[in-house]
Amino acid sequence: MARAHGARAQMALAFETVYGTPPASGYRLMPFARTTLGAEQPLLNSELLGYGRDPLAPIKDAVTADGEVVVPIDVEAFGFWLKAAFGAPTTTGTTPKTHTFQSGNWTLPSMAIEVAMPEVPRFAMYAGCVMDQLSWQMSRSGLLTATARLIAQGEAIAATTAAGTPTAFGLQRFGHFNGVVKRNGTALGNVVSAEITYANGLDRIETIRNDGRIEGADPGMAALTGRIEVRFADPALVTQAIDGTPCELEFAYSLGANASFTFTAHAVYLPVPRIEIPGPQGIQATFDWQAAKATSPARMCTAVLVNTITGY
Repeated sequence: MARAHGARAQMALAFETVYGTPPASGYRLMPFARTTLGAEQPLLNSELLGYGRDPLAPIKDAVTADGEVVVPIDVEAFGFWLKAAFGAPTTTGTTPKTHTFQSGNWTLPSMAIEVAMPEVPRFAMYAGCVMDQLSWQMSRSGLLTATARLIAQGEAIAATTAAGTPTAFGLQRFGHFNGVVKRNGTALGNVVSAEITYANGLDRIETIRNDGRIEGADPGMAALTGRIEVRFADPALVTQAIDGTPCELEFAYSLGANASFTFTAHAVYLPVPRIEIPGPQGIQATFDWQAAKATSPARMCTAVLVNTITGY
């Protein structure tokens, strides 16, 4: 009897033309570390009386399909998750290609994602997947990954794949060693760690249907928040926080001229932090920052991915 193993699992992704309708072709094999993407349908206990002490059979409740996917921040495949978070990019250049993603789009593309466990076999197709949140952390060492939180319309289980033979990417990962944090165009020193979270604020459209699924997931107010932890060496950030003025924060990774990823928050506001002295060791300060729409450019953030992919 075959048993499912994560080492054999595969994930295929394609963007939908019609929400909730998986395309017949065009799937790409996506690298991932782990996933909680799935659907559940709870049971409702019977409340009826008069049938004795033993309860009657439960009935099915509505379907909830969502979860997270942990993916590497890499040169090529990460562009699909950026497109899901921000919408289609503007692509320029010949070789390399520069893909520019901007916040503020009114509509977001939906995806069909198939998670395969071929040894069972179990091929779960999640239709109508929309990106609710994309987040990652920067540090000095470790594996660089991002977490994509998705809301799906539903799940369909089959014994054979519906994704055909998905096209694989040439995997080239960024690492923490390749990262840099800049403030107003200048490298920000003494940064211990950083966190970035972009949220689309999706609103589930929970209408009455005979299949228990949602009608869709519409984007609400976007939010860009994060945290930077620095060794306390100068008062520049604290002074900015006290003054209430914004700055531009840039989080970038580069593997050369043909492979880079730059995420820029154009207007970041810092809170006034508590400066604690925990002991004889170095003193650190933590800023839980928030971003807003800037004056120029008139948007909250921009993500730029440079690679050799023709387009997303």
